[in-house]
Amino acid sequence: MDIEKEVKKLIKDKLEEKGFILDDVLYIKEDGNYYLRIIIDKNGIVDVEDCVEATKIIDPLVDKIDIKDSYILDVCSKEKGC
Repeated sequence: MDIEKEVKKLIKDKLEEKGFILDDVLYIKEDGNYYLRIIIDKNGIVDVEDCVEATKIIDPLVDKIDIKDSYILDVCSKEKGC
């Protein structure tokens, strides 16, 4: 299973409904921890509240995917990096 492609397919439309642009999805291991990093954008500046709102959209959706490893969901903006 390609986790990144699966997540993109699952969340893209829901994010776009709320005005977000899905820039990228990365499933990576850093310092012994797995991260599911979702990079978002929008017309205008992405702020912390936007990341929180996007996380509330994304979290229940990715819970439907069987990801065998424990991971940290990291939603961040394209402009500020992660």
